[in-house]
Amino acid sequence: MTYIVTGAAGFIGANLVKALNVRGITRIIAVDDLTQGDRFTNLVDCQIDDYLDKDEFIAALEKGLFNNSVTALLHHGACSDTTESNGRYMMQNNYRYSRRLLDFCVAQKTPLIYASSAATYGDLTGFREVPDCEKPLNVYGYSKLLFDQFVRRMLPHIHSQVVGLRYFNVYGPREQHKGRMASVAFHFFNQYRAQGKVRLFEGSGGFGNGEQQRDFVSVEDVVKVNTYFLDNPLKSGIYNCGTGAAQSFNDVAVAAINACRKARGEGELALAAMQAQGLIEYIAFPADLKGKYQSYTQADLANLRAAGYTGAFLSVEQGVTQYCEELAGLTR
Repeated sequence: MTYIVTGAAGFIGANLVKALNVRGITRIIAVDDLTQGDRFTNLVDCQIDDYLDKDEFIAALEKGLFNNSVTALLHHGACSDTTESNGRYMMQNNYRYSRRLLDFCVAQKTPLIYASSAATYGDLTGFREVPDCEKPLNVYGYSKLLFDQFVRRMLPHIHSQVVGLRYFNVYGPREQHKGRMASVAFHFFNQYRAQGKVRLFEGSGGFGNGEQQRDFVSVEDVVKVNTYFLDNPLKSGIYNCGTGAAQSFNDVAVAAINACRKARGEGELALAAMQAQGLIEYIAFPADLKGKYQSYTQADLANLRAAGYTGAFLSVEQGVTQYCEELAGLTR
């Protein structure tokens, strides 16, 4: 039997392929769009059975080439650019494509675990998987919400596993191709190495300089949540996937800078010392993000815990430090 991973050359998808390999699973169909060809590097150290372009894959599904042969489908292929304004493209790529995969999985009784997003919540202060908390600020968030809404309507009638995971701010290895959409941990690390300082937004949304707070979650923990549901195929639903704790962008900057300093043999500094020495610079909040920016997110993990997931999550101090030390070559 075969596992299918869409978005397999992307950030979370590639980490899932690697995790399946660690479990001894190599019969994997990797599905993606390699128009951005350098993303192939995410799969170089992975073992897969075959690679299919995303359109080629849909054609193969519709011809029945995967009937009765798929153990599970991990759907992580999407346009994740929150500033993308082409709604037609976003809805076709994120919503309509997901609908076609769901149709296949329901008909085949194949488990489907797919990527949703905390962007479904917008700037509301509650982060529970219920309609009253959902108000996306951009068409990306809406494309994810619309599919979640469809899944909700279908769940009572589906006789196989369907799990939507609402990812909060994910960081970690294999995200280097994402450009400006890479995590702030990745950007802060590279800014400090190149310029000796990092840049954060000035205060917004009632928060001080760099004190906007997000739920930053390591891709290592994201993979663990995915594999938990793979191991528990009777559990379905839409679940938040974050740490359950909000931390500031300043916290991320401190962790990234200190990892770089450690690589140079320099001692750790506290936030105030970094600010005093000009290692952290605050820049004007971008006008084009006003009204479209989440100044605070924090996953409510009640549903995830109720589904039986008991794993602990890495804090920013643990996860970002570990990640940036790896980027700096201190660990492998």
